[in-house]
Amino acid sequence: MNLEERVRSAVAALLHATGESQTRLADALGVTQAQVSRRQSGTAGWSLSDCEAVAAHYGIDPLDLLAGPTRAVEALPAARRRAPGRPPGGARITAVEGTVR
Repeated sequence: MNLEERVRSAVAALLHATGESQTRLADALGVTQAQVSRRQSGTAGWSLSDCEAVAAHYGIDPLDLLAGPTRAVEALPAARRRAPGRPPGGARITAVEGTVR
């Protein structure tokens, strides 16, 4: 796995581990969701400045991000992790109604 693939995998793993959407990450980075999508698909690359911003957003060291998905998720502060049973993307399951919000 080359470095670009490692960064894309690490970002995907962080999105999954936190339950964040690409839209939320884009908002935090000051870019559009389409720009995040292009970087994640490999059409565009994550710059070193982007990597620093992503790492800062998740509260990890940029070197942990560059090391790949396992290291990035291991470095993720517990407070940033998605609660068990909570669906990704910030949606919440309402027990009374049984719907996803």
